[in-house]
Amino acid sequence: MSAPAGTFHDRVEKALHDPQLKIALERTTGNARRKRAAAVEAWPEFSAARAAAAAIKDHALAHMAYYLEMFERNALASGAQVHWARDPDEARRIVVEICKAAGAKTVTRSKSMLGEEIGLPHALAEAGLRRVETDLAEHIIQLAGETPSHIIWPAAHRTREDVAKLFDQYHREKPPAHDVVSMVGSARKELRADFFAAEVGISGANFLVAETGAICTITNEGNAELTTTPPRVHIVTAGIEKIVASTEHALQLTRLLVRSATGADLTQYTTFHSGPKRAADRDGPEQFHIVLVDHERTKMLSELPEMLRCLRCGACLNHCVVYRAIGGHAYGGAYPGPMGSVLTPAFDGLQQTRDLPSACTLNGQCKQVCPVDIPLPTMLRHWRSRSWRAGYEPKIAGAAISIWAFVAARPALYQLAQTFALPAMRLFAKAGWISSLPLASGWTAHRDFPKPPRQTFLTMIRKGNRS
Repeated sequence: MSAPAGTFHDRVEKALHDPQLKIALERTTGNARRKRAAAVEAWPEFSAARAAAAAIKDHALAHMAYYLEMFERNALASGAQVHWARDPDEARRIVVEICKAAGAKTVTRSKSMLGEEIGLPHALAEAGLRRVETDLAEHIIQLAGETPSHIIWPAAHRTREDVAKLFDQYHREKPPAHDVVSMVGSARKELRADFFAAEVGISGANFLVAETGAICTITNEGNAELTTTPPRVHIVTAGIEKIVASTEHALQLTRLLVRSATGADLTQYTTFHSGPKRAADRDGPEQFHIVLVDHERTKMLSELPEMLRCLRCGACLNHCVVYRAIGGHAYGGAYPGPMGSVLTPAFDGLQQTRDLPSACTLNGQCKQVCPVDIPLPTMLRHWRSRSWRAGYEPKIAGAAISIWAFVAARPALYQLAQTFALPAMRLFAKAGWISSLPLASGWTAHRDFPKPPRQTFLTMIRKGNRS
């Protein structure tokens, strides 16, 4: 898979010039928003459950070392092998070494954003291992040679028409028609043999349950079970923040995760995996490896602890006006949208990623829909403030803000500037809209401004015109 190229501004410009992208994004995120709203409305206890979920995560994070040790102890007792990775390099090395020790040639993979975060697809390819993505959307983007653009729907940027072309081009048995049922059937036939040929299956984990040492996966397609059960070896890669105290807590969080992600009460498959195959088991892996990854998470406990509550539901992406305009690839990292704009600077360094927090409008919708009440706008302001203090922002931006602050702090001067600005802006209007404005091409290149009124807001208020 090829990572998005160019600077953030280059990628944004490319996305804004892609009309098909807007169609694909609105189909996916619009449907998700409607379903989530209906699910929340049908659950009167949603607010109380949300507060309880935040408390569950905060408790586990506050006692993370204790619960991780409990998880390791119980996982080892079940026959699992537990590995600890400080960073992506170590995590990739551990996974590749397990695959090589198993004599693997083909590796199936169930969708995992942690895998994308640590660069696992590239590591498997470099090790000469044939990687088969089994999630339908991940299968689509693997055929296209792309990275995920959404954490729940990796192919959110692709229309059904795009998918039909890919399947016609790459599937051994072409879909008989281009309706959804026919294309899904074609993908099933394409992947079926690989499920049973793979020596290793790799999954993520939605939760790590301390009291049992089990990991929980939540999917809708059943591909995770076919990835984790037939191969001789099952490898789990998970961030250490996935820890929860108990199965009961995992199930409480699942109710919020699923409703926020897809609007359903439950997913089709919620599976708890505990150790390798036992003597009396009819199926299951012979080896069960769990790779626990830190990658700046311990550091985030002191700087951005609320961000570690994240359930990876994608609700903040679906409601973000910026994400819905530019899609996921413009963000450049594994995690797009508001949550990615907080996580990516923590993982990759603020100096290289400072554009992400600055791109946010701070309208607060992301916090409003977050199932564990993460204060995302506050965290984005935190990164912006740090960027200014560190001197990462362009000097011209600092000068422009200083001029604006000077004028805004002087009401008479501010009102005088408005008095001159309104008639000047009206000169550029045509048919009630402004499509081009000097020094504002960043705003008008992809959208039109409404023609401003003849009077300023303050003038209308003084005259009693409140319409």
